[in-house]
Parts: sequence; C-alpha cells; structure tokens
Amino acid sequence: MTPVLQETDSLNSLEQRIQQAIQLVSRLRAEKDSALEQAAQARAESARLAEDILALQEERKEVRQRIEKLLGQIDELGAS
Repeated sequence: MTPVLQETDSLNSLEQRIQQAIQLVSRLRAEKDSALEQAAQARAESARLAEDILALQEERKEVRQRIEKLLGQIDELGAS
C-alpha cells in the first residue's frame, strides 16, 4: 500500500470514529435531557403525593374527632 493510500485510510478511519463519537455524544445528551425531565416529573409527583397525604391525615383527624364526639353523646344517653 502506498503512503498516500495509507494516509487516506487513516483519515477515513479517523473520520468514522469522530462521526461515531458525535453520534454517541448526541444520543447521551438526549438521554440526559430525558432523564432530567423524568426526574422533574417524579419530584412534582412526589410533592403532590405529599400534599395528598397531609390532606388525608387532616381529614382522618377530623373524622376521629367527629366519631369521638358521637361516642361521647352516646355515652351521655346511656348515663341518663
């Protein structure tokens, strides 16, 4: 093989490797962007669920108080 052909082959090989690296970087950036979006969605969902839990706990507390009040009224009826 002549030196000119060897240089051309080396240049072609280098060009292919650079193109592969560019494709890989582009794919990894897209995956990173997707992962960041999914993480943001997960954080938002987590915050919403935490709010739901607090609301349910408050509702449970109110229901407990109402039941205790009703039981107290029933006890008063039995004592009379």
